[in-house]
Amino acid sequence: MSEVDASFLALPRHELASAALQRAKDLGATFAEFRLERIRSESITLRDGVLENARDDEDLGLAVRVIHDGTWGFAAGVALTTDEAVGVAEQAVNMAQVSRPINSEPIELADEPVYDDVSWVSSYEIDPLGLPRAEKVALLTDYSNRLLQDPGVTHVTARVASVNECKYYANSEGTSTTQQRVRIGPKIVATAVDPETGRFDTMAGCAPPAGRGWEYMTGTGWNWDEELAQIPGWLAEKMSAPGVEAGSYDLVIDPTNLWLTIHESIGHATELDRALGYEANYAGTSFATLDKLGTLEYGSPVMHVTGDRTAEHGLSTVGYDDEGVAGQQWDLVKDGILVGYQVDRRMAKVNQDVLGTERSNGCAYADSSGHIPIQRMANVSLQPAVDGPSTEELISRVKNGIYIVGDKSWSIDMQRYNFQFTGQRFYKITDGKLDGQLRDVAYQATTTEFWGSMEAVGGPETYVLGGALNCGKAQPAQSGAVTHGCPSALFRGVRILNTTQEAGR
Repeated sequence: MSEVDASFLALPRHELASAALQRAKDLGATFAEFRLERIRSESITLRDGVLENARDDEDLGLAVRVIHDGTWGFAAGVALTTDEAVGVAEQAVNMAQVSRPINSEPIELADEPVYDDVSWVSSYEIDPLGLPRAEKVALLTDYSNRLLQDPGVTHVTARVASVNECKYYANSEGTSTTQQRVRIGPKIVATAVDPETGRFDTMAGCAPPAGRGWEYMTGTGWNWDEELAQIPGWLAEKMSAPGVEAGSYDLVIDPTNLWLTIHESIGHATELDRALGYEANYAGTSFATLDKLGTLEYGSPVMHVTGDRTAEHGLSTVGYDDEGVAGQQWDLVKDGILVGYQVDRRMAKVNQDVLGTERSNGCAYADSSGHIPIQRMANVSLQPAVDGPSTEELISRVKNGIYIVGDKSWSIDMQRYNFQFTGQRFYKITDGKLDGQLRDVAYQATTTEFWGSMEAVGGPETYVLGGALNCGKAQPAQSGAVTHGCPSALFRGVRILNTTQEAGR
């Protein structure tokens, strides 16, 4: 287990928190919380093996949020002095006082045990931010050159984003936590261009972003040698593949594609603030409203989806959230029925009678000290069947269908209900066997129709963690990193479009 960076621990976090919390209390706040955050990030991009862009950022600051006369108040600052901490606390209280006349819902929070001076560090081996940039560029150059050696590959883009996030949290209830999270997001894309026709296409690797360190880029958690060796062949086959014939098909969907469908149609739809209409930015509210809890048939009986803040290497994994709530796992969909939501302390308290619990499940997060914590997505994952089939066994059950690998574009409506997804690779399935690639494929459905058509999920050996570093929400906009694990899965009778024909070409 790694340790929190000594340079962050050397910052006067206890003194700043004590000054801010005491000042808020003196001004009549019934609850106050303090955050000190340092977020270091780096992005490196190569084009055809040549460094195109490299960027370093560091965001360091403090924030105070209070409940005063039943109303939230929030303020942030950048100077790490006790005078600044006191001033920020005063601003937060003043914001609550200004907002009080328009607040119709007095703020109450669900209870949470006190965690006194605890620490937590995510699971990684090598902090990417601690390595020389030349070493990282050299690895991406090597990966790019391996692909460029193939005559069928015209261009290669290779990039990696890395984040080291340190956070100290303390509240007036006595909780204080110090945490460090490291995450990394690689992307390698090969492009082929036919010089005679001008036709081109791309093939991206399927390595997802992960709550890991630089060891991920050198083979821990992903087989880069195998994937890089296969990308040129996949791309060449895709360039010559026939377009799909639109119609109804059985689908076997690989977790490298299915994670995104989970994110859009389940992850966002089970955020309780969206379901209640409090949040509508970035693709709207949710069809899965609170009155449907316990009755909505979200999918077939084999569907079991959990929210999880504890999964190893998960991008949304934490020891404690930004309201001092310990990480935990819970059910969102069980036996195909909607049974839970993602909530923070306020949502949990207000809706405890309907939710059947008096505790938050730890879904509050702010992406920097300059932003207020909002309800954010946990690692929302489709669980495998304990003795479930392999991907090959799922494919063997299909007479006429398509096997879909890798994510690409997506579209979903403002209620998280009607959607369309594409992918990286599509293989025709004929009589239980793969029968060459197809192109121009998109699958289209409603959320409940799609998940209701899921006949089987694969076993644990098919389970893969996918995810994204840049899930957007709120106004002002905040970006969150989130993982979605899932097995391979079999769906019956899904509508398939030919994207080229749909575009009128």
